[in-house]
Amino acid sequence: MRIASYNVENLFTRARALNLDTWKEGKIVLEGYAELNGILEEAVYTDEMKARILELLKILGLDKKSESRYADLRENRGHLVKRSLTGGPKVVAEGRGSWVGWVELRTEIINETATRNTAQVVRDVGADVIGVVECEGRSALMQFSYGLLPAVKAKPYDQVMLVDGNDERGIDVGLMATNGHRIGWLRSHVDDVSSHGGRIFSRDCPEFSVWTPSGETVWVLVNHFKSKGYGTQDASDAKRWLQAEGVRRIYERLKSEGAKNIVIMGDLNDTPESDALAPLLRETDLKDASVHPKFDDGGRPGTYANCTAREKIDYLLLSPALFERMQSGGIWRRGVWGGKGGSLWEVYPEMETSYHAASDHAAIWCELAV
Repeated sequence: MRIASYNVENLFTRARALNLDTWKEGKIVLEGYAELNGILEEAVYTDEMKARILELLKILGLDKKSESRYADLRENRGHLVKRSLTGGPKVVAEGRGSWVGWVELRTEIINETATRNTAQVVRDVGADVIGVVECEGRSALMQFSYGLLPAVKAKPYDQVMLVDGNDERGIDVGLMATNGHRIGWLRSHVDDVSSHGGRIFSRDCPEFSVWTPSGETVWVLVNHFKSKGYGTQDASDAKRWLQAEGVRRIYERLKSEGAKNIVIMGDLNDTPESDALAPLLRETDLKDASVHPKFDDGGRPGTYANCTAREKIDYLLLSPALFERMQSGGIWRRGVWGGKGGSLWEVYPEMETSYHAASDHAAIWCELAV
């Protein structure tokens, strides 16, 4: 059984604020969007909240009109704001119950060459089971499997599953399986909450049972932890720690129920030595596939951008029973634009610029005797 994890950074469409040349450019938009949506859910808008709503609308370019480069203000019933040429915008809604609407991020179509290169990565990794991170929905994943994979002479995945998560930007996690591997039971954790009442997972931590042709069951947990891109470092670290602890509890529960073959995979957005990932990497018996003697990292331990040690953020964590049955593994980087000129490693010939890259993330895979 070959299993892999791949952050595809969306297949066909992506929020414009996520698709800029640098993360810093979109950071202020994403932070403003998140803060504004939080305020808009309040039952009563105080004068202070109304003032902040106007500030955030201006950041998003929605102070003068309901559409901007990065976002749209939808007012289906009632109004959040009234605009005038002389007085400027004014918040007229008194709270969540006095209007029906929302703010949503605008998306744009991803470069066709980049999407094709994503298909080539999936083809060349050749996984029987692959966890997909940052996919915009199951319909997109189905279209990718049955439309794009055959276009690069690859067999479609006949098992495709994705449940919408908690992120409104269309960056969900899912699983695809083929070659007789069947997706069995599925349990979503989108509504798991912490002791403070907030949802634990930024996207989800779905647990899938995969029924293998040999008759064994492998449990797969697909993850995408909180990024370091916006918010304070302390808040981001605390959120990732909470997510790691949440996954740890799921893992321990599966073991208590008799499961032995367990894989935790995905983009954990932090390095192995980080305190945020300690609940998984130091407080369980999970083994990182990349430390196995038969794992070949090509001389670079990282999985993101230039793939340095500080850029190892994508993982395949194996239960001891699976780690003992690991036969090989590696990192597939040909879809990543490495370095300023894309010359750090061999890339696909179609990748003439960074704009053509399949993703900023490499795919990570391993072969298991299951």
